[in-house]
Amino acid sequence: MSKTITFNELRRIKDSLPDGSSHRIADKLNVTVQTVRNYFGGVNYQFGKNCAMHIEPGPDGGLVVLDDTTIYDMALEILAEQNKEK
Repeated sequence: MSKTITFNELRRIKDSLPDGSSHRIADKLNVTVQTVRNYFGGVNYQFGKNCAMHIEPGPDGGLVVLDDTTIYDMALEILAEQNKEK
C-alpha cells in the first residue's frame, strides 16, 4: 500500500532514528544500508537501489509517495521502541 508524506517529514523520521537503525533495517530486509539511506532521500544508486519513491514539488520539501512502506513502517517501529525505553 502506498503512503504520501512530505519530504521534510520523511527526513525528520530518519534524523530521529537512533544510531545503527539503517543497518538494522538493512539486515532485516537483506538489502544494502545505502538502499535504506536512499529510501530516506539519499541518491547514491551505485551502492544502493531506488526504493520506489516519487517526489513531487510542493510545500515542506515536496510530497513523497512511497510505493512500499516496509522501511517506513520499520522506522516507526524503532521509534516506538525508543520511546518506550524512555
